Amino acid sequence: MTTTPRESALDQTVDQDILLRVQGLTKSYGGQRSGVRMRRANQVHALRDVSFDVRRGETLGLVGESGSGKSTAASCVLRLVEPDGGSVEFDSIDVLGLSSRQLRRLRSRMQMVFQDPYGSLDPRFSVRELVEEPLLIHGEHDADVRRTRALEMLERVGLSADLAERNAHAFSGGQRQRIAIARALVLNPELVVLDEPVTALDVSVQAQVLNLLTDLQAELGLTYLFIVHDLAVAQYVCHRIAVMYLGEIVELADSDELFANPLHPYTVSLLLAAPVPDPDVMVQTRSALRETKVQQGVAASHGCSLRSRCPVGADRPECLTHPPLREVTPGHFVACHYPGELQQRLPVQLGAPSSELSPSAERTARDYN
Repeated sequence: MTTTPRESALDQTVDQDILLRVQGLTKSYGGQRSGVRMRRANQVHALRDVSFDVRRGETLGLVGESGSGKSTAASCVLRLVEPDGGSVEFDSIDVLGLSSRQLRRLRSRMQMVFQDPYGSLDPRFSVRELVEEPLLIHGEHDADVRRTRALEMLERVGLSADLAERNAHAFSGGQRQRIAIARALVLNPELVVLDEPVTALDVSVQAQVLNLLTDLQAELGLTYLFIVHDLAVAQYVCHRIAVMYLGEIVELADSDELFANPLHPYTVSLLLAAPVPDPDVMVQTRSALRETKVQQGVAASHGCSLRSRCPVGADRPECLTHPPLREVTPGHFVACHYPGELQQRLPVQLGAPSSELSPSAERTARDYN
């Protein structure tokens, strides 16, 4: 039986230390200022009372469509974007209460890998200079030390030291993402936020990068907050998954539990939209997806944000009140008044998403340069 990276990584236990704790995070954009007041009519609520924990050594995935608030949540955690409210604790440190100088020191322990390996690397710098730059910013003024650590990290991510003096434009997308990973890890961080790190890559290269990330997690004891919209990638890599819809977490569970037993109508719609290899099943799932009537759009004016498009609770009075994120079964949290009802109505059985990316991908490809 094939073992996936998330199964071979550090085992999860309820008693594991919490490295990152996010409580009640909110963020809005837009609005018009009139005198001393801000008009709220045109505001977009990117985050609404978002709460989650990330345990040491695990990978927590934030899953959802574009515009669901995944990247905003990650940016608020690192204070690349200032949230409007809530709290962020990293290793019991109040991140939102830090001064700019204190935050700069803390950021050596929290790093980020961005989605676009073409836009995140300065083309004027050599690869060595790109990887050395975080060391210089954080006070390492010995050029020999910086060079040695940069070359060691490049070797660790599968890039030969012979390539270190080339500029980033000479490399492929997969190689550039390896450079970005090396730059993030050269400071020996504890938490790495991965914002869609394989979305811009070919499927074969995606497998290489994902295998590299999970190997590095096992070797270095890293903790990942993984932003992703591809359910196959999420299932392959993540220990737990939080599903986001219009700025809210609507379901949070262990990865295996989420795919085997999705309870929120939005999660069900995401799984129905995932590709399957059997054409007959695809026709059935597409038909079932149309019946769910779950579409991307704005939140309902009051009550459950999915209510105006939900086939379960559109006409039920309970859904006029906003459902809290509550624990339905041990470790499985759902923000729905009728969890699991939509799945029971479906004519097809839901399962894990199918993708060209699979655990059987050639792991030898991880040494690709």
